[in-house]
Amino acid sequence: MHTHRKSRRGRILVATALGTTLLAGAVATAMAGEDSPGSGKSAASASPKAATTAIGPVSGLIVGYKSKAQEAHSENAVRTGISAAAAKTGEKLSYERRLGTGAALVSLGGVQPAKDVIKVMNQLRSDSDVAYVVPDSQVPTSDIEPRVEADDDILPSDGTDLTSKQWNLSDPKAGLDVPDAWRTSTGKGVTVAVLDTGITKHSDLDANIVPGFDFISDHGPDKNGQNGQNKDNANDGDGRDSDPSDPGDFAKEGQCPPDEATSPESSWHGTHVAGIVAAADNGKGTVGVAPDAKVQPIRVLGSCITPASDIIDAITWASGGSVAGVPDNKTPAQVINMSLGSEGPCTPPMQTAIDQAVRRGSTIVVAAGNQGTRPAPLDAGKFDFASCDHVITVAATDRAGNKAFYSNFGHAVDISAPGGDTRNGRFEDGILSTMNSGKTVPAAENFRFEQGTSQAAPEISGLAALMLSANPKLTPAEIESAIQANARPIPGTCAGGCGAGLADAAKTVEAVAKGGSSAATGSPSAPPSDSPSDSPSDSPSDSPSDSPSDSPSDGTGAGDGTGEAATGTDLGACRHNACQVEVTTGDTIDLDGAAGVDELRIDSVSDNTVAFTASSGDGAQQSSDSQTAPGRSQIGDLVVDIISVDGDRAVIRLS
Repeated sequence: MHTHRKSRRGRILVATALGTTLLAGAVATAMAGEDSPGSGKSAASASPKAATTAIGPVSGLIVGYKSKAQEAHSENAVRTGISAAAAKTGEKLSYERRLGTGAALVSLGGVQPAKDVIKVMNQLRSDSDVAYVVPDSQVPTSDIEPRVEADDDILPSDGTDLTSKQWNLSDPKAGLDVPDAWRTSTGKGVTVAVLDTGITKHSDLDANIVPGFDFISDHGPDKNGQNGQNKDNANDGDGRDSDPSDPGDFAKEGQCPPDEATSPESSWHGTHVAGIVAAADNGKGTVGVAPDAKVQPIRVLGSCITPASDIIDAITWASGGSVAGVPDNKTPAQVINMSLGSEGPCTPPMQTAIDQAVRRGSTIVVAAGNQGTRPAPLDAGKFDFASCDHVITVAATDRAGNKAFYSNFGHAVDISAPGGDTRNGRFEDGILSTMNSGKTVPAAENFRFEQGTSQAAPEISGLAALMLSANPKLTPAEIESAIQANARPIPGTCAGGCGAGLADAAKTVEAVAKGGSSAATGSPSAPPSDSPSDSPSDSPSDSPSDSPSDSPSDGTGAGDGTGEAATGTDLGACRHNACQVEVTTGDTIDLDGAAGVDELRIDSVSDNTVAFTASSGDGAQQSSDSQTAPGRSQIGDLVVDIISVDGDRAVIRLS
């Protein structure tokens, strides 16, 4: 006889209907006419006309300013602009804080109805110095996919060596071939930040943990007695602090917004993810992909809805950037794992945070999402973090090597890794990792089989740690490219797109350890060289200290692999038909012909428009086109995204 309970698996990567409609509409409104780059992975462009009917109630907004705007440099200017908007709309607006990226967080004085939110957004956007306005609401911690499970998926922590049950590491068909990679590297010297629910004590993890941080700011009514979207998301009685311990993400009745699905039990999701990355090789329990790497637990997920502003600041801090009111990170992470997300586009402030982190040298790995069981399964390009540029998006496969039934898929997916499938009582076909036995609050440690793209992503984060330990000079672009170049074909079936295939740890680590990588400069993991609009390039002392202009270089800065070109330069950076580069009139870009184009010539850049000619073969077949920014053109199978135009230079992305 088994005890059955409701599971919280999968809830980290799903959104309520409220969260979905909110972001879909709100971002559409915000991006109309703004000058910051969008996401090249996005499945569809947003329509400004959809916004007025799609916005839901929110309690805060994120406002980005153009780089030369006074607000980008001055707190007083930000406050003045917000006060003016409050006077014109009659709403109680206040300046909350500056985010680590340079954007401003604006409080609406509590949760406001859609019509009032739209009124405020439109007023803020009427300022010509404002680049964008988006709602500060993104990731719900929801249990909208309940499952029935038995205790058979739980194993005690009794000193038994459980590595034989970790098929995902060593199965010759569907595994990652990790043991062979350990002959070269075990991840020593590399730190992986896990942005998740926090961490619980576990003997397989404790030795590999470095100090992290709790970035959850919503812990009840604010100083004015107003609640945000949650009555208490933190569940630990306080706001941001240096303790990333997971107190449990269970929710009591009435604790979260009424439309938000919750669970009375805790998931211990962060502990499970951390074990997949770097559980110690200590002769008992499980072992992580990178057993000698360090895990930096960063708590961003609580019981209800986590605002985007918390995640943006967490990404900034994890990568070594500065966040107001938070001590500097003494052990910045070379790899950041994000097994979280919700339905909706990648927003401008989130993309900026990611771009800045990559510039600092952090490789960001994101789960593709678990919406494959919908009547109309979702492309990963429709999920916020998975659709962002310059991240490694990971789909999940099962023990037979097929795309897992729940996994998202599509053009946004970069690589696949085992995520398991525990249906029909096949618990050992899931991914075994560290866990906690507490139903609500932490109790004794144990182990559990889980399934999801949440489990696939940390396997790739662990692989990135192995690679960096073997070759510390690797850039995020080179890491992504090498993982893809050394992948093997999906051993089963995958409908819809599973990236470059199933990751092969041994082959990838061997390739980079020899000093090689197949990364092209300017590849998808390298952000554009020009500054994002919400991060000032010449900030004085009262602006964020981690603006792109003074951020440490990861090899993607100007003159060192950006793909930035002088007139007439041959841009071999794009030879793999995938890059983001800055171009000007006369530039030519050599491609590999796989998309039906061997060369792309930039004919002119002016008046916010780029004209170009694509050639194939010996140049006999040519096709010309022009596109305004932001916009997309397609010649053959080659997609050309015009991200932005600044005078006679443009940022374009090829895919």
